[in-house]
This record gives sequence, structure tokens and C-alpha cells, in this order.
Amino acid sequence: MKISTEIGSSSRFVGERRAVELIAKAGFDAWDFTMYINMIRYDWGTKKFIECDHPLAGKDYLAFARELKKIGEDNGITCNQSHAPFPIVFPEIRSYLERAIECTAEAGGKICIIHPYNDWSAEKNAEMYSELLPFAKDCKVKIATENMWNWNSDKDCAAPAACSDEKSFIEHLQAVDDDYLVACLDIGHAEMKGLGTSAVNMVRALGDKLQALHIHDNDRWHDSHQLPYTMDIDFTAIIRALKEINYDGYFTLESNAYIKSKEEMPDELKKMAETARKMADEFDSL
Repeated sequence: MKISTEIGSSSRFVGERRAVELIAKAGFDAWDFTMYINMIRYDWGTKKFIECDHPLAGKDYLAFARELKKIGEDNGITCNQSHAPFPIVFPEIRSYLERAIECTAEAGGKICIIHPYNDWSAEKNAEMYSELLPFAKDCKVKIATENMWNWNSDKDCAAPAACSDEKSFIEHLQAVDDDYLVACLDIGHAEMKGLGTSAVNMVRALGDKLQALHIHDNDRWHDSHQLPYTMDIDFTAIIRALKEINYDGYFTLESNAYIKSKEEMPDELKKMAETARKMADEFDSL
């Protein structure tokens, strides 16, 4: 079992180039190409788009993806997957999804995670995925949909959204019914109070459609994105369920809240790699 982590949290402090180097030095086998931060910027507070001069937003975006691939290879790691911009309800963001798929291929990744829109039906989200699939196939990149959540302020807990439980997730996959649309299970999302499911239930329901993971810990209530084994999720049970279905993807951390500063980052990344390796070793030993 190989381990990976996203570059977004590290790149906030040192940029993507250095982030890939540091992730390699920490002991990861691969890096997850975060594109939702800089390819197109959306301010959730003001609900407005922000002008962006990042290479991913410019005309030389493929050259930048190739550069990151080479940095990874020079340091002994590869890109395993990516994360496209969201929320895809906006046409402005949807216009960048093919670019995200193209960058994934250029960096060497095999899967691009593209969120469904929380409040669309399986059929409506399927229209969006079906439009992208011919391009994804040309790039030899699979698209992974992910389990989402809304928030019920009155009950102070998560509320159902696209793919938030096993029934909805299967409906989304079946609405497209294509080998190039697969599942990315966000472990933390699956464990949030109010959604009526668990990561173990989701793993078993998804079976061989489960080909990517976002792994992080929480208090089984909020979307904390913390380091596994530091909060309340039972990762031993989840690892056993993954073994039951013969999961053969990567163990990819999305513990982005654990990265707190530039100064502490090397030690934080090393701890993350050690934790991911512990999980991988547990999986391999079963």
C-alpha cells in the first residue's frame, strides 16, 4: 500500500514546487495535486470570484504541471491523483474542469476528484460528469465523485447532500454507469453526525468502485480535517473494511488542518507520513 498527501496545505506557505519536495522528504510515495486553491479563486465569504495570477490560471498551466511532475520524479515520488476546483454550480468554475483533468494527466495522475454539487440530484450531477468523460478518457484520467455534506444549523449537525450516504453515492455512480467515473471516499465526511452512515458502511457499499480516498480525522461531528488517530474515528475498522473489498488505490491524507506554519511544516509532514505508513502497514498485515 502506497501513501500520499495533498499539496494544497503546504503550498499556502511555500508554494507547490517546494511542497512537492517537502512531501517527498517526509516519506510519502506520492502527491495529490491540489488545484482548487489557485486555478480559479472563489471567496466563500463574499461569494465572489477573485482575480488570480497563479500559473494554473494562466496560459502556461501545462508547463507548470510538467514542472511539478519533474520535481516529484527528481525526489522519488509521483502524482497519484488531483482535486479540481469547486463549487461546480458556477459556470465559471465548470469552465476549468477540463483544464484540471488535463493538468492531472500532465502531472502523471490517474484520477481527478471533481465534487458533485451538493444540492443537485444524481441525474443532474450525471449530466455534468457525462459531459466531461469523453475528454477525461482522451487524457486517460478517471473522474472520481466524492461524498459531500450540508449543514443543518437548527440541529447543529451535518445534513444530507450529494453522495453523503451509500444510497446517494451508488445512485450517482449508476446514473453515469461508466468505468471512468469512480468513487473517492472522504473518510471524515462519512463519519459526520447527521448523515446516517459511516466510513465502514460506505466502503462496503462502494466495493470496487472505490478507487481513491481522502483520509482525515474528526470528532464524528464536524469536518475537522485532522491527523488520523488524533480524534474519534475508528481507523482500524475502516482499514479492515478496505481490506475486505481488496482496495488497491493509495492511502491519501487530506489532513490539511494539521499543517499550521512554515516553520513546523517539515516536522508536521514527517508525522503525517509516519501516520499514513502506520495505516498502510496495518492494511498490508491483514
